[in-house]
Amino acid sequence: MSVLGSITRRVGRHRWFGTAVRLLVPADRALGRLTRGRVVALGLVPSLLITTTGRRSGQPRCNPLLYVPDGDAYVVVGSNWGQTHQPAWALNLLAEPSAEVDVRGRRIPVRAEVVTGAERDRLWRLLVTEWPAYEAYVERAGGREIRIFRLVPEVGGGPANPGGPHGRGGPGERRHPL
Repeated sequence: MSVLGSITRRVGRHRWFGTAVRLLVPADRALGRLTRGRVVALGLVPSLLITTTGRRSGQPRCNPLLYVPDGDAYVVVGSNWGQTHQPAWALNLLAEPSAEVDVRGRRIPVRAEVVTGAERDRLWRLLVTEWPAYEAYVERAGGREIRIFRLVPEVGGGPANPGGPHGRGGPGERRHPL
């Protein structure tokens, strides 16, 4: 991990950080599109671009997200920087679970599953290991359920680093579709 990445993880739990970074999301989204998902979040944390279908507009909606790999899937969390409302992309996935991710230059169709129970607990630990600020976001979210989604590739593909440091998963795991 880079020094800048390490510093980012430490300051990520502060409220001012979430506010400041939300202002940069449009620029991050544009950079991610220009690089076809090769550079998202300035490469400081494992990130992808997710394209969902707008639940009201029916139009494609693109958002940069931190992820952790889990077997052949990508795990993302609807923390919304600890705001009290759900992020639009998560609501879009609840309405239409088919989406597309751009990860390190690869475009992959995925199907979203909301993760619950023991599986959610396991994945939450992976997410917090990657981005400790998620714990502060839960406190700030005011009791809002912060959903965890497992994005499962529909055809081929999978994480750019399958079985990497967080690549777990296996038979017998229970996942709940939307």
